[in-house]
Amino acid sequence: MKSPFIRELKPDEISTAVFLVSAKEVRQKRTGEPYLSMVLADRTGEIDSKMWDNVGEILETFDRDDFVKVKGLMQLYNNRPQFTVHKLRRVEDREVDFRDFFPASKYDAAGMWAELRGIVSGIANDHIRNLLNAFLDDPDIAVRYQTAPAAKTIHHAFRSGLLEHVLSLLKLAKLVGPHYEASQAGMIDVDLLSAGIVLHDIGKIYELSYDRGFGYSAEGQLLGHIAIAIRMIADKLRAFPDFPVELRNLLEHMVLSHHGQLEFGSPKIPVFPEALLLHYLDDMDSKMECMRAQIDRDPQSEGYFSAYSPSLGRVALRKARYLESNPVPTQPETVPAGDDTADQTTIHSTPPAYTVHSTHFHSAETTASNSSTTIHPGRASAPPNPKPAPAGNSIFGAKLQQALHDERK
Repeated sequence: MKSPFIRELKPDEISTAVFLVSAKEVRQKRTGEPYLSMVLADRTGEIDSKMWDNVGEILETFDRDDFVKVKGLMQLYNNRPQFTVHKLRRVEDREVDFRDFFPASKYDAAGMWAELRGIVSGIANDHIRNLLNAFLDDPDIAVRYQTAPAAKTIHHAFRSGLLEHVLSLLKLAKLVGPHYEASQAGMIDVDLLSAGIVLHDIGKIYELSYDRGFGYSAEGQLLGHIAIAIRMIADKLRAFPDFPVELRNLLEHMVLSHHGQLEFGSPKIPVFPEALLLHYLDDMDSKMECMRAQIDRDPQSEGYFSAYSPSLGRVALRKARYLESNPVPTQPETVPAGDDTADQTTIHSTPPAYTVHSTHFHSAETTASNSSTTIHPGRASAPPNPKPAPAGNSIFGAKLQQALHDERK
C-alpha cells in the first residue's frame, strides 16, 4: 500500500509520494516563464498542485492519467490544500497498485450486485422483471454497471458509485413507495418506480470513461446518458414483442424526465406520480452524497466550513468538528434527599475549559476561517462584544463610534 495518501499530507511538511495526474495544464508566470498547474489524485481525494521551476525539463515526460512520483511541500492557500512540486518523475503502471489511486465505493461491488439482482427478481410485474433481467444478464452491461461511477465529479464519483446510488434509491423506494401506495389509494406502483430507478442512469455506463481517471467517452459527449439509455431500452425491447406499448412509454418517460426540469437537461418534465417521485428521490440522494463528500474533502483545511460547492450552491458545515469544539457544559448533579451533605443544594463538578470560536466569511467561495480563545475555569473573561467598535482614526469611524455609544444608553 502506498503512503502517504493525500488525506495524510500535513501542512508545511515535505512529502514524497506517488499520485495519479488527473489534470495537467501549462500556464505562464507574470514573467512569461511557464509553470505547471496540475491536479494530483489518489483514492482518498485530489489536491491542487503547482510546479514553478524547471518545468521545461519534465514537461514532455508525462501526461494526464499517468502516475508520477513527486517530492514537494503541502501548504494551505486560501485555506485550501495546495501542493508545490519540487521534483517529479513518471512511474510505470506495473510499479503501482491501481486500487490505491481510484476512489471506490466502501461497499463490495459483488455484494451490491447480488442485492440488486435479488430486488429485481422480487418484482411482481412479469413484463418489468423480464426486461430488467435482460439488462442485468447482458455480460457487458453487468461488468460496466458494477464498475461505473454515477458521475464524473458531482455525486457518487467513484468506482461502483452508480450501483451504490441505484441501490440507495431502491431502498428509499421501499420506504416511500408503500407510504403513498397505501395513503393515496394505490397512487404509486412500486414495481414501475423500481424499474425507473434501475434504468434512469443506465446510459452512464457508456457515457462515462472510467478505466483510469473519470471522463466522458466520445459517445457520452455526443449523446449524453439519457439518449443512450433510451436507445438501450429500444434495443432490449426487440426481444419482447408483447411488451405493452403504454408501459414502455411510461418507462421511457421516467428516463427522459428524471432530471426534473428542462433547464437541468431533461427533455421532458415528470407528469405522473412515479416519474415525479423518481426525480425527487434521485435529487435527494445525489445531494446528500454531495454534502457528505464536501464535508469529507480537504480535511487539512481549518475551520468549521468546507469550501464553496457549486453543485450545492453553498458551503457545508463540518458538524462533528463544530460540536467537538463547542462541548455542552456539564450539568450540576443534584444531591439526593437525606444525604449527609443535604445542606448543599448542588455539587458542581469541575467545569472543562471551553473554546469560543469566531467565524469570518470573506466571500461565498472562500472557506470560513476560525480563531479561538480558550476560557479557563475560575478566570474572569469579558463576553464577546456583538458590535465591535470601528477604528476611530477617521471621521466616519468617529461618527459610527458615537452612534453606537448613543444606542447603548
